[in-house]
Amino acid sequence: MTWRDVARPLLKVPEYHFEQPARLLAVALLADGHALVEDVPGVGKTILARAFSRALDLRFTRVQGTPDLLPGDVTGSSVLQDGAFRFIPGPIFTNVLLVDEVNRATPRTQSALLEAMGEGRISVEGRPLALPDPFLVIATENPVEFEGTFPLPEAQKDRFFLSLRMGYPPVEAEEEILEAQRRVTHPVADLGPVSDPATLRSLQDRVIAVEVPAEVEDLILRVVEATRRDVRLQLGASPRASLALYRGAQALAALRARGRAEPADVRELASPVLGKRIVIRADHQLKGLTEEAVVAGILERVATA
Repeated sequence: MTWRDVARPLLKVPEYHFEQPARLLAVALLADGHALVEDVPGVGKTILARAFSRALDLRFTRVQGTPDLLPGDVTGSSVLQDGAFRFIPGPIFTNVLLVDEVNRATPRTQSALLEAMGEGRISVEGRPLALPDPFLVIATENPVEFEGTFPLPEAQKDRFFLSLRMGYPPVEAEEEILEAQRRVTHPVADLGPVSDPATLRSLQDRVIAVEVPAEVEDLILRVVEATRRDVRLQLGASPRASLALYRGAQALAALRARGRAEPADVRELASPVLGKRIVIRADHQLKGLTEEAVVAGILERVATA
C-alpha cells in the first residue's frame, strides 16, 4: 500500500470552497488533535464540521456555549433510577464535537473539556470513561463580540492542536452557495461516506511512521525557540507546540501522499499551530501587530539565518 492509498479517503473530504480549513481539520484529525475556529457568524463553520463528519462517517454533535451551560450538560450526569444511579452520557460521547461559541461558556465548563481533549476520556464520580475513537473537538469563537464572554485561558488554547479561520467566500463561490439552496433539503444531506472510523484509526497509526528528517526537526526547534526570545511577545510557544508542529508535519505529509515530511510542511502549519499559543505584549497589540505577522517574521528570519 502506498501513501497515495493511505491519503485517498481524506483527500476526498468535500472542501466546499474552503480548501485550507478542510485541509487543516484533516491534519488535526490525523494527528489526533483538536481545532479552534475563530471567525464571524455565518461563514460556514457548522456546515464545514457537518460535511467533514458526514464524509468520514463520523458521529457529529453540536453544543451551544452559553453562560448557563454546566459541565454535566457536556459530559453527562448520573440520575437515580430504581434505587441506583445510572450515568447518562452527554454530547461529548461522539466522534466530532462542535462547541459553538466556546468563550460564552463559563471557565468551569470550559475546563471540563481539558481532560477530554488531552486524554481522550472523562472522569465521572471518580471513574474514568473512555471517549469514542476517533475524537475531534472543533470549538468556535466570535472575534468581534465580547459582551457576556469568558476568554479562553492560555492553558485551554494550548490544548488545541491548531487554530484556523474560515474567511468570507469569494463572490463567485457565494453565488454558487445561493444557487445550491434552491431545494428542500440542505446540500450536506447529499454527502455520502468515503471512509469509516476504523480506516481513520489506521491512518492515525500510520502517520506516526512518517519520516521527519533532521532538517525539518531543526526548523521546528528554531522557530519555536525564536518565539521565546522575541521581545514583542509576552509568552512564547510551549514544548507542546513543538510536538504539534512535528505531528502536524507528519500528518500533512501523509495527507499529500508522502512518507517524508518537508520544511514546507512546517512553514505551512507554523501560523495555525503557533498563532494561539503566543501572546503579544500589550504595547505591540496597540500598534496592530498580529500573531500571523509575528510568525511570518520569525519564519523569514529563521530561513535567512
